[in-house]
Amino acid sequence: MKPLHRVPSGELSRLRSALAAALDGGPAVWPVADADAAGPAGARDEASAVDPALREVADEVALVVETSGSTAAPKRVALSADALVASAEATHDALGGQGQWLLALPGHYIAGAQVLVRSFLAGLDPVPVPDGPFTAAGFAAAAATMLPEVPHYASLVPVQLARLVEGADRDPFVAAALRSFDAVLVGGQALGAELAERAEALGARIVRTYGSSETAGGCVYDGRPLDGVRLRIVDGEVQLGGPTLASGYLGDPERTARAFLIERGERWYRTGDLGELTAEGRLRIRGRADDVIVSGGVKVALGEVERAVRGLPGFAEAVVVAVADAEWGERPGVAVEAAAFAGLGDDAVQRQLAALASAVDAAGLPPAGRPVRLAALQAMPRLDSGKPDRKAVAALLAAGA
Repeated sequence: MKPLHRVPSGELSRLRSALAAALDGGPAVWPVADADAAGPAGARDEASAVDPALREVADEVALVVETSGSTAAPKRVALSADALVASAEATHDALGGQGQWLLALPGHYIAGAQVLVRSFLAGLDPVPVPDGPFTAAGFAAAAATMLPEVPHYASLVPVQLARLVEGADRDPFVAAALRSFDAVLVGGQALGAELAERAEALGARIVRTYGSSETAGGCVYDGRPLDGVRLRIVDGEVQLGGPTLASGYLGDPERTARAFLIERGERWYRTGDLGELTAEGRLRIRGRADDVIVSGGVKVALGEVERAVRGLPGFAEAVVVAVADAEWGERPGVAVEAAAFAGLGDDAVQRQLAALASAVDAAGLPPAGRPVRLAALQAMPRLDSGKPDRKAVAALLAAGA
């Protein structure tokens, strides 16, 4: 056993040093949001802030990442140095070599932590965006300070890319910064086709990534597994294997046993995502297994409905959740930010719902997948990671927002 140290992700120098030591066999590091870093009475002492059972970890563990989701309790994912390094090296192999990374996500998320790991392996300092809310101007200013003679990489979530695309439409400096990157990894949630097309039209080199903290970050790029990563579909569920898998969940052996399987000597992670392989052999995610509703006796994957809906103008960032229906049990409901649909009257809403239904039909989904409610929200509720807070969205639709 060895110590587990909590480190505020905002203290970048301290976090980088702690993570480098952990990769070299030193104490494990648990990056935490700055607001969570203080213990009782504001103390910054790991021993006083953490449950005694979480002060030590197995010798193989280098990093602990706490995930937050909208449908389940947070999980503390334990990752070995071998898993982190395997993921970072596979990423660099896929991108064509090491380079300098722009750090746009906090280190207490796996995407941010992996930027630090990749930077450490490359021997190059990452360039952080300015503190505070993410802005296109701040991204461009940080990009302008990167070393000119090496490849430039960044890792973003879709909401950040959307801000860059909007900023690039108005500011040539932002557009030039976006084009300057040899690869922009985009993950954490589905990337809408409209947003991807706008970014690529601006000259951005977008790489869609799929993965999670349990796989040491993105491990499927543009639908294809990284070198060494195993991928299979079992009863519609995506399962992943290979050297990037986490050791399990800290202090939760039961959840670990449910999520990680061993078959014929090979270890697999059950993602909980529904997926399929296209004719070209690329992974296509259909949605979450726990987001499948039964509407009128017909199973409907809300992720498939969301994919169809997001193809319509103005719906690129729409969120689809289940809403109660007296006749069908549950039906899909759609939420968008009010900026796109402010002031719509009842007739206009019905026309939009008809367009949504047509999009669902065109995608080959059953009639039970046609949305029955459209809500224009002043602002989309989001988790700290930038992902839509689906529980909050569902509550707003249930309340008739």
